[in-house]
Amino acid sequence: MNWTLLVLGSVCLLVLGQDAFAHGKRNARTVTFSRAARGHGHSRHRRDTWTGPARFTACKSPLSPRDQALLLSHTHETVFQGDEGSSFTLTWVGDGTGVILVLSTLSAPSDSFYEGGSSRLYRSEDYGKSFHDVSNAIKNTFIKKDFGISAGPGNSQQVILTANLPFTETPGGVIFTSMDAGVTFRSVHLPFHPAQAIQFHYQEPKYLVAISNDDGLWLSEDFGNSWSKVHEGVHTFTWGSGITLFFSSSPKGTVEAARRGKLILRRTQDFGKTFTTIAKNIFSFRYIGGFLFTSVMEKLASPRVIYVSSDQGDRFQKAQLPSATTEQFYSILDGDEDMIFMHVDNPGDTHFGTIYTSDDRGILYSKSLERHLFSSEGKSDFTNVTSLRGVYFTNRLEEDGRIRSVISFDRGRRWSFLKKPENVNCPDSSKKCNLHIHGEHSHFIEITPMLPLSEPTAIGLVIAHGSVGDSISAVRPDVYVSGDGGYTWWGTLRGPHHYTILDSGGLIVAVEAHRDRQISSIKFSTDEGQCWKIFNFTSHPIFLAGLASEPGTKSMNISIFGYRPDDDDQPMWVAVTIDFEHLLTRECDEQDYVQWLAHSDYDSDPETDGCLLGYKETFRRLKKLSACRNGRGYVVSRQQQTCPCTRNDYMCEYGFYLHENTSECLLQPDFLNRTQYISLNGELDDLQNTGYRKIPGDKCEGGFSPPRREGKDILLASSKPHSVRPLGMLVLIVVCTCVGVIGLVITAALIITSRRINCRQRSPAYRFSALQLQDDDLSVSNDSRPDGKLNGFHVQEDSDDELIE
Repeated sequence: MNWTLLVLGSVCLLVLGQDAFAHGKRNARTVTFSRAARGHGHSRHRRDTWTGPARFTACKSPLSPRDQALLLSHTHETVFQGDEGSSFTLTWVGDGTGVILVLSTLSAPSDSFYEGGSSRLYRSEDYGKSFHDVSNAIKNTFIKKDFGISAGPGNSQQVILTANLPFTETPGGVIFTSMDAGVTFRSVHLPFHPAQAIQFHYQEPKYLVAISNDDGLWLSEDFGNSWSKVHEGVHTFTWGSGITLFFSSSPKGTVEAARRGKLILRRTQDFGKTFTTIAKNIFSFRYIGGFLFTSVMEKLASPRVIYVSSDQGDRFQKAQLPSATTEQFYSILDGDEDMIFMHVDNPGDTHFGTIYTSDDRGILYSKSLERHLFSSEGKSDFTNVTSLRGVYFTNRLEEDGRIRSVISFDRGRRWSFLKKPENVNCPDSSKKCNLHIHGEHSHFIEITPMLPLSEPTAIGLVIAHGSVGDSISAVRPDVYVSGDGGYTWWGTLRGPHHYTILDSGGLIVAVEAHRDRQISSIKFSTDEGQCWKIFNFTSHPIFLAGLASEPGTKSMNISIFGYRPDDDDQPMWVAVTIDFEHLLTRECDEQDYVQWLAHSDYDSDPETDGCLLGYKETFRRLKKLSACRNGRGYVVSRQQQTCPCTRNDYMCEYGFYLHENTSECLLQPDFLNRTQYISLNGELDDLQNTGYRKIPGDKCEGGFSPPRREGKDILLASSKPHSVRPLGMLVLIVVCTCVGVIGLVITAALIITSRRINCRQRSPAYRFSALQLQDDDLSVSNDSRPDGKLNGFHVQEDSDDELIE
């Protein structure tokens, strides 16, 4: 995944790039800063009207003169020469190399007769402590501002710079490639002009793919030295598993074909030598978590439906979700090889919908959360807490217009309000007092500079902006920290901040976010935000653009980017790098760690305490009071133990809902007396014999087993479902060809006793007459990894390409 550091003008905000997810961690290679939008908000939704902020006590510890002097001796400032309107892009190269590339770009004014602009390239190999101008390595060529620099995945030291050349002057574009982290570059003339960033393969960075400005799909198997044209009229593409490449195309123009659902979905598994057409008449497609989703019009003028494949497009099944009109949309919030979180919009301009979770095939979906806040522009507050498995939080729109935060610790089976931090006093007028998190959709963009942050290596640690009360407040948010994955919270910093996690959670740094004044100090904490020390890093304050640290949280170096006006009131761009390794010099030993049982409430049965998704995990975690260094060699240590099954290991089956008072899965009223035809891979699947199914990925053994339904919940079969009295019975018609004999099962009452009945039919299909999909807009992250997991934020992009129509 890539971040781009783009510094523009005097007002800056952290913005996430194409494959970053705005709900969770910040583990990126390229960081982007851009001018913040103004006037953003949700005036249509009512919020708290109280004027006094929540009160909490925050611990601040003075930094000793010795430590101040020590940090100053390891603080390095670099001034980049820039002109008014110039932008800066910062990219980390490799893993643990300490190499940073900074691209300075000045574009010619749009009304100028001169096309192009100028670029400067700077390189650091000591984590930003010093930079050197290496523009001669690229012959001072003008590099694109929007997608001019890309770094290879993982430990790769490969870099691509894309030149910005007028189409009228050259038959093709020019790129500069480096295999040594930017020490040397090679100029390569392309047979096409790239229309977007050149994409690396997620495992083999020598494999490259690009779309040209005339919609051609191009591939390179030797890191850009040679290219072959794979196909024409390509609309979108994505890597699948291995070297599988999916792309949609149309010979008659991709824009119109996409709008009318006339695209063809093809697959190549040999770099374009051969193709397989796997779907026709599609609007768009996405690949995430091993699942391939397509939006298809089955026949002329019919509603568009969603199909899903879990085998790289060999076979598709219709996803079983509530119907949606053309004014609604579907959006994939998160996904992996076990389960998909899907948002289904409510009819009308409501700004909310329902979250559904899938089975492990991505086909059957169960209701998880109603009134989930989601904008028509693709903005959602859905956040995956990457530091603790199974944890998600988001915001819902209450019926009275208030926005309230909810959290799930069991992959969406049950949601609850966030607990009030212990050190925070509630506003006097709050009747219900909880913590509410400001996310991508609900936050006020002018005063919330960062989204919630968590890291897989910092177990249990979550940092987020929020407010305390009976709903999200319009006042300036404060910073809150959780050390146990969201079960409990601590009010830690007053007002908006930029923040990041270093040393695998052993160090947190934060800088106050101000639009109207300069800053000169940074705050840091070694105890998960319980106490903070303040370090004055400069005597010449700067306007802050943001923070940048090496991906993976292993580093103890932090770079602060910003600018200060010079004597002529022109901006001087400044990078200040602080090395905390020389302050925390002691390596942690065994006495600094403690065994910590995740998801424990300390009051449960010892046999089941900490059990989640069928097993418990005990981590070796750093003690909060241990001021030492985890170091680059730190590896998360965990022990797993299988748990006996309980009711909590099961979620409600498709067509059932979880009753709030009894915790029982009950049949949804609108599913009574619905005719259903069920067949999967030639086998009749009895889906609803209990009303429960095990949560995908759950590993429990023995223990609780859902009882089979009897009496009014018996599955019935009838040839005339409309004539059956509404006795709470689900009507089932079974029509299949078994062992060469065509049979029609018409029975007044039938208890299904076997899970599957073999049928000869081999065309897999789930067809539920009650759930005809009537819409298409399925928004998924454009993800270059086949498992759907990102090395950073997983983002809901605000673009037409992210919607399955």
